[in-house]
Amino acid sequence: MTKSPRLAAVSVLTGALLSVSPMTPSQAGAARPAGGAAGPRASDAAPSDAAPGRMLPDGPTGHVRRAPLPDLDTGRPRPAPVPDLGTTGPAVHPMAASRTDRERLLRWWTPARMRRAHPLDTLIAPAAARRPVPGGRPAGTPASAPSTGAAWTSGGRVTQTTGRVFFTYSGRPASCSGNAVAGANQSTVITAGHCVRLDGAWHTDWVFVPGYHDGQAPYGKWTAARTLTTPQWEAHEDLDYDVGAATVDLLGGRTLTSVVGGQGIAFNQPRHRRMYAFGYPAQAPYDGSRLVYCSGRAKDDTKSHDVGLTCDMTAGSSGGPWFLGFDARTGAGTQNSLNSFKYDADPNEMFGPYFGAAVKALYDKAQNT
Repeated sequence: MTKSPRLAAVSVLTGALLSVSPMTPSQAGAARPAGGAAGPRASDAAPSDAAPGRMLPDGPTGHVRRAPLPDLDTGRPRPAPVPDLGTTGPAVHPMAASRTDRERLLRWWTPARMRRAHPLDTLIAPAAARRPVPGGRPAGTPASAPSTGAAWTSGGRVTQTTGRVFFTYSGRPASCSGNAVAGANQSTVITAGHCVRLDGAWHTDWVFVPGYHDGQAPYGKWTAARTLTTPQWEAHEDLDYDVGAATVDLLGGRTLTSVVGGQGIAFNQPRHRRMYAFGYPAQAPYDGSRLVYCSGRAKDDTKSHDVGLTCDMTAGSSGGPWFLGFDARTGAGTQNSLNSFKYDADPNEMFGPYFGAAVKALYDKAQNT
């Protein structure tokens, strides 16, 4: 396969190779102080799903070349690529500030409301353009075998570190997926850029629920102190850099990775390696109630410098982690991409951003913010 100039350029990115080893709960150290800005502004007893966050307008109709899962139609033309090595740093947005705000937000995200949350990607696309991605949930797939979309039943660390992300978009409860990674602050979640910011505005009422299962939060609901994204996503919503992060508040005086552990994360890695992708798809034929995975050898996207994997996951899986060196026995691996988008013409292939210098800068910013 002949690489485009943009694909060739990614192989010569400068910057140190960073590989952070997975963290177990027993390895956690000192806790980070919590902080942030306003939480929900609606009554705790609100009878509907009308969320207290800022109202965001839906995007206009029209087709784009590619989009966040499954078929985003926002009418925005594909922007010119932004260089991975720029002078602009990652964007940071403060979230829930006071203990009262955080407690109100945790009460607002009830099990029923989490079950009703719409996959973000179905809220973005006009109804006429929504097309379920073909796929299913093969039964009895061994964890070591290639999968295009099976329920994960082998347990391990991934069932604790991977979870659903809930937030308010356009006044409605919405969902994505995310993953807890090891780091100095012990409080970092990696997700897709469009799962923290979209249409020029940041999502509100943001919480991470690791180990989510059918409305249950076995390891608690973690409110975001800050959400972050790459400068390329903030400026142009460039899907080549569709990566977001959150630093979450303490819960019961403990940090996130002291409770659930943290997966490794690495940057500027070789391509075409075997990878496992995880997420919580919530559009048919899935329902968002359980963790699903795909696995196989990653490939290049010939239209960008992203990476691809054959996968049937649908809307709601956006932001879920892709792992290198994944051990199916322990559920531990090294995150090196995430679920981001599919092409209309190729719905059985999922793509994610290459974790290069821009994503490393985002991760570093999260550790020091």
